[in-house]
Amino acid sequence: QVQLVESGGGLVQAGGSLRLSCAASGRTFSSYGMGWFRQAPGKEREFVATITWNGGDTYYADSVKGRFTISRDNAKNTVYLQMNSLKPEDTAVYYCARALPGRSSRNRLDYSYWGQGTQVTVSS
Repeated sequence: QVQLVESGGGLVQAGGSLRLSCAASGRTFSSYGMGWFRQAPGKEREFVATITWNGGDTYYADSVKGRFTISRDNAKNTVYLQMNSLKPEDTAVYYCARALPGRSSRNRLDYSYWGQGTQVTVSS
């Protein structure tokens, strides 16, 4: 069974930075694309960023492009989300997810395993 555990969330002022981590169990982490999504109160879960199995390609939501960076360390079974220049509208619970085999997309239906989420709150 795959387990994903996020960490690194917290309270930060606008303009600040946070680095989220997602540690995955299992020996096949390096075979799958990984993604980050977020969900604000009263809103649907939305795509933030995704990275292919080898880190060769990354894709971002327009709202975070140029501010957030997704990366991965397959030796540590961990994917990261570096978030800079944070804005109050970035406030949400952030989830990491493992993609279905051969997928790395913006569509949450292409992800089969999810973490429990970590809260990010950006104050103005």
